[in-house]
Amino acid sequence: MAFDPTTLRRDDYGFFGPGSPSWKIWTAPTAVIGFQRAVVLEHFDPFLTAAVADSRGIYTDPRQRLDRTFSYFLIAALADGRTAIQAAEHLMRVHASMTGIEPISGARYSANSPETQLWIHITGWHSVLKAYEMFGPGPLSAEEETRYWHECAIAAELQTCKPEDVPRSREEVRAYFAEVRARLCTSERAEKGMHHLLWTPLRNGAGISYFAGSRLLSLASVATLPKWMRKLGRFDRPRIVDLLVRPAARTIVWGASAFDSFGLIVAAPFIAPMAGQILEQHLKGQPPAELETITPAQARSRYGARSGRAAVAEAG
Repeated sequence: MAFDPTTLRRDDYGFFGPGSPSWKIWTAPTAVIGFQRAVVLEHFDPFLTAAVADSRGIYTDPRQRLDRTFSYFLIAALADGRTAIQAAEHLMRVHASMTGIEPISGARYSANSPETQLWIHITGWHSVLKAYEMFGPGPLSAEEETRYWHECAIAAELQTCKPEDVPRSREEVRAYFAEVRARLCTSERAEKGMHHLLWTPLRNGAGISYFAGSRLLSLASVATLPKWMRKLGRFDRPRIVDLLVRPAARTIVWGASAFDSFGLIVAAPFIAPMAGQILEQHLKGQPPAELETITPAQARSRYGARSGRAAVAEAG
């Protein structure tokens, strides 16, 4: 996914705009903790594990693969409507070839399926909020949280998710996780993927910064996950580690936040260069041509793009 940092918000404020909970949470230093959390727990879905394992992107070029994924989430939350829908269409095209047989069930998987896309979307948005609450400023107000989950549902319109399946409150998110838990599992490939993301080896272009960064982030991201997931994925640890990590992580996040996310801008390029460009443009960029927010439907109407579901149906 090519990205020109000068065009992040050329036309408008995108779907959420200044003062939105999405802008606040996705640009907080805790977002990188939440992102690692999301890509790890995603592996409990066997269909997504099959897609990731068969494509092998996190093993052959982990830095670029994860940078692009993080960048997509940031673009959906921060970019103007044109950039967001172009990024979504590009993602759908990349995912179109990611199909095959899931070995545990013998069923066919597709990275663009509505169920897989919803799992990716909800784990991402839930995880950055979880990290924000645990290590950042803390819980949102009731009004902000209502708005956050409303914005999460709007961002889901960029993907193939069925609108009626998208949770729109914390209670609905809990109900969603309770519903899908029966199909979650682990496997050798899932464990390999999770451990690789938590402790990325020093090879295949990962570099020393990603090697060290994944390990530092894992100290905090693991602390946000429930015990049953940690045991299932074989990356549990003594409770004393969590108790020591939380105050240290909060202190680091507080220090970074005190400089208006400057620390995140400085650190991000060493781990995720494209995401770093997006964050820098967001925080330092000029106002867009139109000081307005729009909907994904309006963006598609203006710029001639199709919905994610329509594009996938046509390709199929």
